[in-house]
Amino acid sequence: MTEFNRPTPEDEAFNDIERTSKIRQEIIKRQMEPPQTRNNIIEEVALHVEKLKGFGKDTTDSLAVYIREMKK
Repeated sequence: MTEFNRPTPEDEAFNDIERTSKIRQEIIKRQMEPPQTRNNIIEEVALHVEKLKGFGKDTTDSLAVYIREMKK
């Protein structure tokens, strides 16, 4: 940095690369995590399907199983 604490073009370029690297690391980290949010939502939908009225228990159970098979 210069005497006025202004970043040099090299400093700015380095900071840009560092920010980009951190963003990429976060993306990779999130891709490797289990998809809990998706699975939780799917489970919630399956539970609501099981409570449906106007259908037979076999039908709602089958639909709930089908929905749960969407989990990753």
